[in-house]
Amino acid sequence: MNEPLDVLIAGAGPAGTTLAIDLLRRGLAVRIVDKAPHSFEGSRAKGLQPRTLEVFDDLGVLDDVLDGSSDYPRLGIHLGPLTVPWRMFRDRDRSTDVPYPNTRLMPQYRTDRVLHDRLEQLGGKVEHGRELTEFTQDATSVTATVTGGDGPERITARYLVGADGGSSAVRKHLGLGFLGETRDADRMLIVDAVTAGLSGDRWHVWPGVQGRFAGACPLPHTDLFQWMIRLAPGEEPPEGEEAITRRIRAHTGNRRIAVRDIRWRSVFRPNIRLAEAYRRGRVFLAGDAAHVHTPAGAQGLNTGIQDAYNLGWKLAQVLAGADPRLLDSYEAERLPIAAGVLGLSTKKYEGLAKLDPSSLRRGNDEQQLSLTYHGGPLAPGGSDRTKTLQVGDRAPDADLGGSRLFDVFRGPHFTLVAHGPQAAAASDELDWPAAGAPLRRITVDGKDSFRRDYGIEGDTLLLVRPDGYLGHIATGDFLASTRAAARALTPEVSA
Repeated sequence: MNEPLDVLIAGAGPAGTTLAIDLLRRGLAVRIVDKAPHSFEGSRAKGLQPRTLEVFDDLGVLDDVLDGSSDYPRLGIHLGPLTVPWRMFRDRDRSTDVPYPNTRLMPQYRTDRVLHDRLEQLGGKVEHGRELTEFTQDATSVTATVTGGDGPERITARYLVGADGGSSAVRKHLGLGFLGETRDADRMLIVDAVTAGLSGDRWHVWPGVQGRFAGACPLPHTDLFQWMIRLAPGEEPPEGEEAITRRIRAHTGNRRIAVRDIRWRSVFRPNIRLAEAYRRGRVFLAGDAAHVHTPAGAQGLNTGIQDAYNLGWKLAQVLAGADPRLLDSYEAERLPIAAGVLGLSTKKYEGLAKLDPSSLRRGNDEQQLSLTYHGGPLAPGGSDRTKTLQVGDRAPDADLGGSRLFDVFRGPHFTLVAHGPQAAAASDELDWPAAGAPLRRITVDGKDSFRRDYGIEGDTLLLVRPDGYLGHIATGDFLASTRAAARALTPEVSA
């Protein structure tokens, strides 16, 4: 009998592919299947937040993402004969602790392509046209039936992850509720098309009565715009270039606008839903299978990528022998994050209908840099902290003089950062298991950027998780407290 896979992933969108990349670079046996016959072709989710850019830096795809994206264009809000300029984001300068401060604009089909290319560089490949139809699980594995052009195949894996979208077959098979609402009467036509009669240096918005609006966002490095047209109740969505052009002209009053060469078309209904749980036994949910959002605020895709980044290292550690209770922390950390993000994106979307200018602004909340797991099972209250950071917070970047702290973090390892002679001595003495993610040790002394960005006042020992969050802070009792924290995250150390 063949050895089971380590992980089977259903769904090859951004969340599923991010997880596959992370697991493959950890040396695990992974397969990723997707029922679609080919990669997604539409622009759909197009905003990449600064925290996601940091994840992409770690996974080795950032350069391709930056090459294929752009900063967000300014808005041009058309009010009759007037066009009012509006900046959705305040451009931020790069700082020592935040190297990628601005949200990037990139159509989802290009994000998928970059991730799929990276997957293939690591020896993986998306198996398109293969649909997971059912599965069973026991105490040690999951056995799934996957169907494709060559008939059904039974695949046994130690874990299954459903990243198969809002209509997730994995979630439905688990019988998990998807709590929330679908606003069937509130529909939006989304079209990717070449457009004449519009300048490509603005995201054009035409507000309308009763919350109706149309918008056209230029897609970077193409001659395409993504059109978003809010439909009236009962209105039949137009199809074809001529009908869509007539609908746009009727709303905008601009007879020069014309669309052609439609690449993708979809009718969107706001789904605002959250799975009642992210796990049943050896089966997990990630991305849209666990939470779906309105498009406002560019949160859904980014939240799904963060799900995968949180889950990947934990699966690998447990497969290497860590306490299986580590996997309980996935839902405990990620479900509250998704609940908060759902509230944020819903508020922004509802503000569009009221012509609320704040609904067009994007700030710190959307950028996901301040999200924290403080108070969760891996970051209990009462532990040591610095002036600015607690266990569970994002570990900032810092200038080390010729290099960056993120250069040290990059890779599938834990990082132990020591500041001061007592912390450095404890770092040298800390034993680390041979199985699972390795440990990289660094001593940082005399770096003003590091002390400022980390709020360091004296000797401090920091254990940084593989996903870039602080797993432990010690300002005293360095060795014993760090050993205790590591035991919850790693296999046992061999004698």
